[in-house]
Amino acid sequence: MYHYPRLRHMREDSDTSQIQLAEYLKIDQRTYSNYETGKREIPVHLLIRLAQYYGVSLDYLVGLSDR
Repeated sequence: MYHYPRLRHMREDSDTSQIQLAEYLKIDQRTYSNYETGKREIPVHLLIRLAQYYGVSLDYLVGLSDR
């Protein structure tokens, strides 16, 4: 299992739905949900798009940094 706790927090803080992010990433909402809950590993190219969407570093997004 993979764990990306900031994905959900950042999505909720930005008042964005899973459906909206899935559309932005061009994936199914269930797939995004599986990423957020840690049931599936997120491909790097999607992590990069999410970091760009939120304006944060990859390290911050995956919990390796608090900055």
